[in-house]
Amino acid sequence: MLASHAPTTATDRDPRWAALRARDARADGTFFYSVKTTGVYCRPSCAARPARPENVAFHATAAAARAAGFRACKRCKPDQPPLAERQAAQVAALCRLIERSDPAPTLDELASHAGWSVFHTHRQFKAVTGVTPKAYAAAHRATRVRGELRTRATVTEAIYGAGYSSSARFYERSNAVLGMTPTMYRAGGTDLEIRFAIGACSLGAILVAATPRGVCAILLGDDPAALAHDLEQRFPRARLIGADPVFEQLVAQVVGLVEQPRLGAQLPLDIRGTAFQQRVWQALRQIPAGKTASYAEIASRIGAPRAVRAVAQACAANALAVAIPCHRVVRTNGELSGYRWGVERKRALLDREARR
Repeated sequence: MLASHAPTTATDRDPRWAALRARDARADGTFFYSVKTTGVYCRPSCAARPARPENVAFHATAAAARAAGFRACKRCKPDQPPLAERQAAQVAALCRLIERSDPAPTLDELASHAGWSVFHTHRQFKAVTGVTPKAYAAAHRATRVRGELRTRATVTEAIYGAGYSSSARFYERSNAVLGMTPTMYRAGGTDLEIRFAIGACSLGAILVAATPRGVCAILLGDDPAALAHDLEQRFPRARLIGADPVFEQLVAQVVGLVEQPRLGAQLPLDIRGTAFQQRVWQALRQIPAGKTASYAEIASRIGAPRAVRAVAQACAANALAVAIPCHRVVRTNGELSGYRWGVERKRALLDREARR
């Protein structure tokens, strides 16, 4: 009598049974389970009605479940990657389609390519990348324009080389794309006015700089002169102008964001970077104060799960400390990793967010 109940008792006591009963998606990939009455095997998060424990067996891999004679569940598809991973891969494919298409595909064309509805395509694309398909296409084209302007003999050649059908169409949007005219961009920002000021905050020296479009740099450090030199290197031919009383108010607003990051601030930003960097930075801005995310999680959110190292490089390239909160990105195990303004500053920012 006792022997007949042993399998049930063993299953009930197995910690995997609790994950199965909870349909815990975090357990997906760590094990699979089979049901002898149906002859199928599933992933832990399967939405099917839970089987009786005496009919359940656990398997370390899907291959092991198949070797035991079970077939894949048609509902949770355990022989395929998890749904979130499949959707991220599909969005990544749409990103590649946008990048190689000229002109950019319409939302209807993207939906047709993915086999999704228009609504679902728009929602999934934004959920994974943090931007709409239209915004992604614009950012990618802006990157192409910058590259063409650096290599082509004339601005006109660069405009057509980047895929614009007419120069007039591009000039209508050149300030939004480049933050300046094409000629100014080719000249390294010549005649671009950048106002800046260097002050002090609890984390040391702070430099705030802004173009007419918005804040383009928030730099932290110990040496004010080094911060000024960093700004000069970023905009070698721009006209740097010292702060006036009106600009000092913006600096005070930025310092307030550093001191009390949970309060947030609606700063006008002039964000300059590649299409990939902008996708990463947009994802960073969606991490709430007091929360963190790993580099792998950010890579997954933007539809590039294998680009963990590239995500780390984009974080390191961020010139807008706190406004684009790269300090909220940590290692997968929760440990702090590098921070371009010093790990101690990163720890201080996270600590003050956690307790406020």
